[in-house]
Amino acid sequence: MQSLIRYAAWMIASALLFSCSESEPPIDQGPTPISLDKPDYFSDQQVMPSDNPLTEEGVRLGRMLFYEKKLSQDGTISCSSCHQQEKGFSDGLQFSPGVNGTLGSMNAMALSNLHWQTRFFWNGRAVSLEEQALIPIEDPKEMNLPMKEAISRLQGDVNYPGLFQAAFGSDQVTSENIGKALAQFERTLISANSKFDKWIRGEVELSPEEELGLELFFTHPEPSIQLRGGNCGDCHLGFMTSGDPNGFAGFHNNGLDSDKSLKSGLESVTENPFDKGKFKAPSLRNIALTAPYMHDGRFSSLEEVLDHYNEHIQNSETLDVLILEASNEILDPAEPIRLYLSAEEKQAIIAFLHTLTDEEFVSNPKFSNPFN
Repeated sequence: MQSLIRYAAWMIASALLFSCSESEPPIDQGPTPISLDKPDYFSDQQVMPSDNPLTEEGVRLGRMLFYEKKLSQDGTISCSSCHQQEKGFSDGLQFSPGVNGTLGSMNAMALSNLHWQTRFFWNGRAVSLEEQALIPIEDPKEMNLPMKEAISRLQGDVNYPGLFQAAFGSDQVTSENIGKALAQFERTLISANSKFDKWIRGEVELSPEEELGLELFFTHPEPSIQLRGGNCGDCHLGFMTSGDPNGFAGFHNNGLDSDKSLKSGLESVTENPFDKGKFKAPSLRNIALTAPYMHDGRFSSLEEVLDHYNEHIQNSETLDVLILEASNEILDPAEPIRLYLSAEEKQAIIAFLHTLTDEEFVSNPKFSNPFN
């Protein structure tokens, strides 16, 4: 009897297996969803775009496109040429050379924790990572490749149609999906394991100098009550040490130039004269690796940056009030704007800035060149 039962069960199972294998095609599960690998103290308020969820296949494709030299006119550069992992995804140059050696006019911004930003480029002209990712491809001073040609090159490649199929359900390469894939990869560039992060998590202690630098960094000075501060955290906010992600609030005129020398900056986007000379306050994550500094790369060291804020602020009509009112001494209105930090305080701030270096981030193989 038991033999008959086992035989019947075997026949039923075989019939079901045969039926499924012969009459039903395998179910395509689609791309594999993944979540951002972020610490708890990074905000949850910034939602993932509903039309571009993060997937293993999308990130894999985006990583390849980020390092793909076919996306430049002469096949010599890629996104990674100006955004090198070991330099915090910057390039160490004042101005980056594009195809044929053509120089841009802005310093290449470092890349990290981009999911928590809502405006991109120094002047904020892109409103999403998807939009930002495509602009350098066609920019004459950068990769200088018409999008139609970029699509044709990828479509004709032996690998890319299948990668687009896996990531987006179609083997037809489109500009929209190029931007989406690049954006997915860029969203995974999370820097959150510096000494500062380890201190936040209670894993390490800061040195007395680093701790002083942290306090100065996040303190707005108030000389009337003898509260000393470096005024850095007014623009480089919170754990991200980056500009306010809400609209244009993270753009500032930080006193680099007088009225006659101010560049357009945010004004070129808003067409508001009050925004002249305002540029994005970038994240300071890995700042010790990303020299030179400022939108035009004019400062070669952190010491020069601190000297600027301490004693070389240029007044202008759009100078940020956070700088205009920041000093560790009570100023006469006729005096130049100065922060009046001591040499010891400046060095302490620089010591703290070095705690923002994330060695794991700049060596993580998940972010490295897949063609090597």
